[in-house]
Amino acid sequence: MRAVTWQGKRDVRVENVPDPRLEEPTDAIIRVTSTGLCGSDLHLYEVLTPFMTPGDILGHEPMGIVEEVGAAVPDLQVGDRVVVPFQIACGNCWMCLTGLPTQCETTQVGAEGMGAALFGYTRLYGAVPGGQAEYLRVPQAQYGPIKVPQGPPDDRFVYLSDVLPTAWQAVAYAGIPQGGSIAVLGLGPIGDMACRVAQVRGAGRVFGVDLVPERLRRARERGVETFDLRSFDDEKELVAAIRDQTDGRGPDAVIDAVGTEAHGSVMARMVQNASSMLPRKLSGPMAERFSIDRLAALYTAIDLVRRGGTLSLVGVYGGMADPMPMLTLFDKQIQIRMGQANVRRWSDEIIPYLTDEDPLGVDDFATHRVPLTDAPHAYDMFQRKQDGAVKVLMQP
Repeated sequence: MRAVTWQGKRDVRVENVPDPRLEEPTDAIIRVTSTGLCGSDLHLYEVLTPFMTPGDILGHEPMGIVEEVGAAVPDLQVGDRVVVPFQIACGNCWMCLTGLPTQCETTQVGAEGMGAALFGYTRLYGAVPGGQAEYLRVPQAQYGPIKVPQGPPDDRFVYLSDVLPTAWQAVAYAGIPQGGSIAVLGLGPIGDMACRVAQVRGAGRVFGVDLVPERLRRARERGVETFDLRSFDDEKELVAAIRDQTDGRGPDAVIDAVGTEAHGSVMARMVQNASSMLPRKLSGPMAERFSIDRLAALYTAIDLVRRGGTLSLVGVYGGMADPMPMLTLFDKQIQIRMGQANVRRWSDEIIPYLTDEDPLGVDDFATHRVPLTDAPHAYDMFQRKQDGAVKVLMQP
């Protein structure tokens, strides 16, 4: 089969690789019909290279048709249409039953000290072959795959794999009071969708911050009060402008949907780039102990949120030596929640919104649809924020 493989920093290729096969009774094989390109994939493209191995199959946002089913998967049949969550979880352990499948005790990557295994996401999360491929082996298929109706186009459901539950959890963790205010930093796919979720969940005012015109336009057209980062001389001016809209206090909650590759973090970017150029035997251990993130967005979020407010961190961070302004966090009495989205925890709440009325705008959420063979160009385009690329779907 053809699959998108990681070969090095900013080097992905579509190659022929062996077809997956059933390995455990709890496995299923799906034929992928659509698979997303995620902002998290871009971290592998540039920043998290010390944790990658040439030949790794990328991708964690797939959906498709069931082709084979293991003997211990009673609720799936060949021909079922399913969305596959990005994390791999059993559904039966204490963590899963508590609503934390990203911490699944069955699939935790204990050797790396990490949580549940993820599709297509570094050795830290099990180096499980991902879903940017023609076929995908799905472990723990007795729990993970979400069955969806035949008929509507893939766009209606594919975002259940990651974008929708990640945005939904970000808003839930933000704890916005009914009619309250929230600022979303970063209007890429997750930030854009988080704005939409906040609106349908009752936020009174939603502020969105970015510096890419297409992203700002999309959010503004859906009623978000947008702020163009390029219009301000520094972060302090941006914070003051949003505070002016919230009686001088700042929003009740702030979602950081940017993460480790924030603009304005010059020194941290230099360190990340230097680390990615080291031999893999050195770069991996160094990253595990001394890695740092580009924290400009997080620092802005801490400054912006009102006293007693909540920060919801949904952008991926991977640093182990990040400096944090503990005095400010403590003095402002800020609550922080974060983590990978627990897809099955939220999927039943989200599905009622995936109707023909389309209140979340999923049917036209993608800006680009390309064949899988165009993956190298799609990664480059998305990473450079060219051609208005906000969300890319690939079809094998």
